[in-house]
Amino acid sequence: MDTQSLQAFLAVADSGSFSRAAEQLHLTQPAVSKRIAVLEGQIDARLFDRIGRRVSLTEAGRVLLPRARQILVMVDDSRRALGNLEGSVAGSLTLATSHHIGLHRLPPLLQAYTREHPEVRLDLHFLDSEQAYQGVLEGELEIAVVTLAPQPDPQLRVVPVWIDRLCFVCGHDHPLAGHGRLALQELCAFDAVLPGPLTFTRGLVESRFASAGLELPVALSTNYLETLKMMTAIGLGWSLLPERLVAGDLHELDVDHPPIHRPLGYLVHRSRTLSNPARAMLAQLDAAREPAARAWG
Repeated sequence: MDTQSLQAFLAVADSGSFSRAAEQLHLTQPAVSKRIAVLEGQIDARLFDRIGRRVSLTEAGRVLLPRARQILVMVDDSRRALGNLEGSVAGSLTLATSHHIGLHRLPPLLQAYTREHPEVRLDLHFLDSEQAYQGVLEGELEIAVVTLAPQPDPQLRVVPVWIDRLCFVCGHDHPLAGHGRLALQELCAFDAVLPGPLTFTRGLVESRFASAGLELPVALSTNYLETLKMMTAIGLGWSLLPERLVAGDLHELDVDHPPIHRPLGYLVHRSRTLSNPARAMLAQLDAAREPAARAWG
């Protein structure tokens, strides 16, 4: 099996479309179809059922899918291991980060990194933290710098770099802004605007309310914290936002509850051979670790 055919197979399987796979691979659709046909000929089995515009994996395709990912990860690892022998920090670095970290934490590090290592081409992806976790697990991403999961997968090496304090906030004209010290249950009388239900941050907040026997009154949700800030500022509900976003447009509430913190940091796959550019990036992230993050774990 050649790697080009396997890449085409994964692109079609992940996108569910030959045309979208062709766009991702910068190929024509007939070229993608040809690569799939070559692969099907090599294994003597059909990989996709094509019914109308719908493309779905056959049983053979489902069996091959995880193995194809493993093969391509092994090939990439071998290339990195051989490239590392030269000792130079050059080539490509595939790194994912969340929008919040990419806007508020990473810029100084990326600026310093690109100045120090001008021969590295950064392949930067802005993803939800949960997507980035999966990308590192599946070998598609070399490093992710994201909100860390409460219970990370043991296949990953997870290192906190920063600790975010989450603040209870509302707009200056919101009814809660006129209150003094608030009990957690008093917030439940008003709508909240929070990250989506499947995010690590939402899970952290929900667990705090659940431990107090309370249910979050979520009216609106989005994974973009800057959008949450806007919705909170115009009075659509109270929220929990990182301290860095609070100043100016928002009123911080005095809530009788222990502070809520979330760790931000990087993760890499323990079984992956890291490239020299990745090692250099991790060294920079390690140097930037806050004392609170070092104490966290």
